[in-house]
Amino acid sequence: MNSFFKGIIILCMLVSSSTVNAQLFEPADKKATAETRQLFYSMQRLLNVGVIFGHHDDLTYGVGWRDDAGRSDVKSVTGSYPAMYGWDLARIEHDSIHDINGIAFKQQKQFVKDVYARGGINTFCWHLDNPANGKTAWDTTQHTVKDLISGGAFNSVYVACLDRAANYLADMKGSEGEAIPIVFRPFHELTGNWFWWCKNTSTPEEFKTLWRFTIDYLRDKRKLHNLLIVFSAADFESEDEFLERYPGDAYADFIGFDNYCTQSVDGYQTKLDKRLGIIDAIAAKHRKISCLPETGYEGIPMANWWTDVLLKTLAKHKVSYVMAWRNGNDHHYYVPYPGQTSAYDFIKFYNSPQTIFQNRIAPLGIYGKPNWKY
Repeated sequence: MNSFFKGIIILCMLVSSSTVNAQLFEPADKKATAETRQLFYSMQRLLNVGVIFGHHDDLTYGVGWRDDAGRSDVKSVTGSYPAMYGWDLARIEHDSIHDINGIAFKQQKQFVKDVYARGGINTFCWHLDNPANGKTAWDTTQHTVKDLISGGAFNSVYVACLDRAANYLADMKGSEGEAIPIVFRPFHELTGNWFWWCKNTSTPEEFKTLWRFTIDYLRDKRKLHNLLIVFSAADFESEDEFLERYPGDAYADFIGFDNYCTQSVDGYQTKLDKRLGIIDAIAAKHRKISCLPETGYEGIPMANWWTDVLLKTLAKHKVSYVMAWRNGNDHHYYVPYPGQTSAYDFIKFYNSPQTIFQNRIAPLGIYGKPNWKY
């Protein structure tokens, strides 16, 4: 029996083990669906195995192509799809046909169903346009947050945005009519200063109030019990700074941050290691799952970046998943395509027993039932 199949058997034993659920921690939503609950348990167990690898908009476009059925830059290099697939709700608030990156929502929804059917994981962020003035998510010209909470001048406008998103998410069903679990990441990079929900546009209490209102509305009013919630920061240097805007344990399942490699690779690695260490401690105290929801090195000019920088750092910590950003065009991409400088090293990254791609996660039945379609 080769090492790949030995690894699959071990993974299956871990995910389907008879570990008493009391030894694991529960989703924040006490009414989470069975499939959502099982996904959360599985992702906890897999913390002892390796890091789940994801890629944003993986199935819809890549470097030099768009809308090629079955295509993926990750698959073209490694032979496997990623295990996790990132999507964006942006523009759903306008009842638009297409999302912020030009993907038809009808197509996006089908991809979500396809991913679920083959045992992958779907995650959504939301670059929500500013409900107070109709400008983009990057508009920081006014203190929007306080106007969206209960009693705020634009609360009804915000509720309408939430309703459109809820209608869309509620229509994502599996083959037996079950709600497809979604790892939902609202208000990402909240400790930055570039989105209307960031720290320069609201007080910590205003932000926490908006977060709680949002999750309560989706979970209790709209009955979306298939959401696992990610609290995802940007820059922070201490546990106190990270938790300053944290809404409470009843409103998050994962904690993490976005961290990109830019001018200094050494600086990126040092900062990533330090922040993951802080997150490790917080996750243990609050019984949450640690993650790295966005990262990457634009253009990946370093041949050994995947193994010597990213994986070497992740391996020192208990990180559930890492998500590379999208491959938008030939100068804005975050995973390699065939022949790209880092492609060979990406294959080594993929072959590492410390990483989990689609071919390793699919047979595990992470939603509580066997799945060999991948």
